[in-house]
Amino acid sequence: MQLTFTAEGRTWPIRLSGNATRTRTALLASLPLRLQLHTPKIAGSHIYWHAPFVEDVEGATHVLDAKAGAFIYWPVRQFLEITFAPLQAENAQITVLGQLDAPVDGIAELAAMLKNEQGHRIIEGTLALAEGEETEATAAASSLLPDDLVSRRKTLWDAMPDDIARLTVSRAIMHPAGPVFAAEAEARVLHELLWWVRAGQSQYDDAVLRQTMAITLDKTATRLRDFCHMEETPALLFALRDATQTDVPLAALVDEAILVAGRIGAWLDLLIPWNDLNEAFRAALD
Repeated sequence: MQLTFTAEGRTWPIRLSGNATRTRTALLASLPLRLQLHTPKIAGSHIYWHAPFVEDVEGATHVLDAKAGAFIYWPVRQFLEITFAPLQAENAQITVLGQLDAPVDGIAELAAMLKNEQGHRIIEGTLALAEGEETEATAAASSLLPDDLVSRRKTLWDAMPDDIARLTVSRAIMHPAGPVFAAEAEARVLHELLWWVRAGQSQYDDAVLRQTMAITLDKTATRLRDFCHMEETPALLFALRDATQTDVPLAALVDEAILVAGRIGAWLDLLIPWNDLNEAFRAALD
């Protein structure tokens, strides 16, 4: 089966392959997908966007073994990625979903532009089934979550919340860098901790994991509200915290919280001109 990835007026084919049935099903169910591209900060030679689903690793390929042009899903990070050269040192297991069905040069060119322009503008793209391709429609699963939580999560995924967009406006002392960096770090750590909670469901008591979730959600929401002057985004995190004390099944709730935290972190990441900051940091050190 072939997908079409489009960005900046260019189109690339991606051929799906392998036996990652769960992840592939979740991916296909999310198509067509409007996406925002991110530049990597650590691993290097890839472009990525956030996946609107949560799945464990399938096939367990070491990320450094992914070939140039690999189309991969990185659980825990919750990224869908296209690589174009060997990655820098990382230690993680990923799911290989397929391969770019074209030379990687165009993706490398897109990545170079993305590196220079992230933080100055949001570079969007789409991922869809290639023309003529068909997939079996999957019936929407009935949600075990409150309708309000699901609706607010979908709103978060559709567009950047106003309280996040406003973070770059202030020119008070050490603004906007201080609030933006603090908020992005809080969201990223929350996202990672929620993945740890998810992985611990077979090892720890339900009540222990619910308490852990409640504390981490409360801490992040409080920091975003009180330190970063945000309102709408922390309100959703407080609602998720409150849901940990209800009879909503933990498995469904933690996946919902991961989707929310990952998307918050993604929107915040897009505000940051990472390459400019890295170059300034290098210059200061040198």
